[in-house]
Amino acid sequence: MSNDDARSYEGRCHCGAVRFRFRSEEITEARRCNCSICVRKGAVVSARYYQPHEFELVQGREALCTYRFGDEVVNHYFCKHCGIYPFHDGAGDYEGRFRVNLGCVDELDVLALPVKMIDGRSY
Repeated sequence: MSNDDARSYEGRCHCGAVRFRFRSEEITEARRCNCSICVRKGAVVSARYYQPHEFELVQGREALCTYRFGDEVVNHYFCKHCGIYPFHDGAGDYEGRFRVNLGCVDELDVLALPVKMIDGRSY
């Protein structure tokens, strides 16, 4: 992604305790995952992972709780006040890469985006 193609997006949990921003090319598609946690949380996530220099937690580190399961390769973050999942990041081989819950992104009509499936159940 070149800097000319990037724009800034901002997002938040439902109660606003957790706020984040990231730089990305225009978001034109989304992903859903069929792993056990993603099916249960029902999130529509970014089509790609964002690198640490593209993602910033602006507010609310103290409001986040983390859940890891199975092989513990993903840190799933939830706001401990409203329960919303705003983003996750990787551990191990995926360390430092972020994927965001597009439903938390301000000024983005997530329901209008085409969605492709990720086969997380097979990982």
